[in-house]
Amino acid sequence: HGCTLATAHARLDAGLDAAIGSGERLILLVAGRAPRAAASRLDLPMRGIIRASIGDWLAASRHASDIAAIRPAHPRHGGAGALYLVMRRR
Repeated sequence: HGCTLATAHARLDAGLDAAIGSGERLILLVAGRAPRAAASRLDLPMRGIIRASIGDWLAASRHASDIAAIRPAHPRHGGAGALYLVMRRR
């Protein structure tokens, strides 16, 4: 993906701006996960650092009040590397 933490955070914020502005009610957020080879090592987390940061980013976001729920995505939509963001009605 080529994103640093700062770039990923900025892209998440911009994506939420666009989705909220267009009235989206459900957002599929695909963050990815750590490569299997890396995740199988005992000293590395089982998920990528960006994926691990998303919960904190969303909770502290200026968009937090617009998010009604966060749910894990179905395996066809990214599974452990993705989330559904259910947005509040306006």
